[in-house]
Amino acid sequence: MTTLTTNTLSVDLNLQRREFSLQAQLTFPERGVSVLFGHSGSGKTTLLRCIAGLERASGEVRFGTETWQTGQTFVPTWQRGIACVFQESSLFEHLSAQGNLDYAIKRARTTVSPAEIHQVIEMLGIGHTLARRPYQLSGGERQRVAIARALLNKPRLLIMDEPLSSLDDKRKQEILPYLENLKEALSLPVLYVTHSMQEVTRLADYLVCLQDGRVRASGTLQETLSSMDDVAGLGTEAAVVIEGEVISHDFQWHLTTLGFAGGELRIRQHDRVIGTGVRIQVLAKDVSLALSEYHDSSIVNLLPCQVDAIAAADDPGIVLVRVLVGSTPLLSRMTHYSASSLQLEPGKRVWAQVKSAAIL
Repeated sequence: MTTLTTNTLSVDLNLQRREFSLQAQLTFPERGVSVLFGHSGSGKTTLLRCIAGLERASGEVRFGTETWQTGQTFVPTWQRGIACVFQESSLFEHLSAQGNLDYAIKRARTTVSPAEIHQVIEMLGIGHTLARRPYQLSGGERQRVAIARALLNKPRLLIMDEPLSSLDDKRKQEILPYLENLKEALSLPVLYVTHSMQEVTRLADYLVCLQDGRVRASGTLQETLSSMDDVAGLGTEAAVVIEGEVISHDFQWHLTTLGFAGGELRIRQHDRVIGTGVRIQVLAKDVSLALSEYHDSSIVNLLPCQVDAIAAADDPGIVLVRVLVGSTPLLSRMTHYSASSLQLEPGKRVWAQVKSAAIL
């Protein structure tokens, strides 16, 4: 068993049902957002419920130096120091938003200071909602109050099970910046379940990909998404994540230039100030390769690179090609025919073309 620090979560679980089985052996980082990603039925919510003690499975769950579950031990959910946020906010309808927060504060593991209360309210932008009842709040406001309530319970582990899945796209875009702020501010580990690649890109520090109840891949976000074996089954969702920095803004054409390890990319105009960091997602299906540099195309970004690896994809007529732009990997999804026509092989110099409008 791995030596655990205070907030390290380690699981080795096995669950057998008539139509579904789950096997997972994982050690999560002691802080940051660990995302459990997979399509419906992959086992991500079942794994989360087993970790929380809401469902029984055989095996072990350890948090830091504590044993939450072994063959002889089972610590109930309420004793694990966990707070949960689910798809529905589950606020107390008879209480105001402030009343919901007060409920958590009174039941927190340790005393919650006025400064901590103020910080959570400010981080989630819910100050204007405190006097309202849940029925008077939008879906996004309800979820933000639910997250604040969970945090004010002062958990050691925060669990979020598809907290945005019940919201429309407008509300999701409203709440994601608040989750990004929390991601930077929290010192506790967060387990976050989603089937949305956009949420993975914006929130994940560590990624666990589940398929049919098995761990298909796990590791840091950048490592996992750039691994050919790990992303081959993601189909059109195969992508890489690049950490960039805002270099300049072109207000005439509404474009922003990002610098990254290997070059520059122009994307749709972003509101961050020059010098700040930005995380972007580049889908493999939005990257094409050419043997020569040319500029008579609508594609704005043209990057010199080198083929690093080629692997089969989810479709027999498709391959994934990984190229390196400096030290930064990009993936390109193309037909076997195209790869053969270009005579692609590891080490070959090519040009990657990336649409600015496609970068998220």
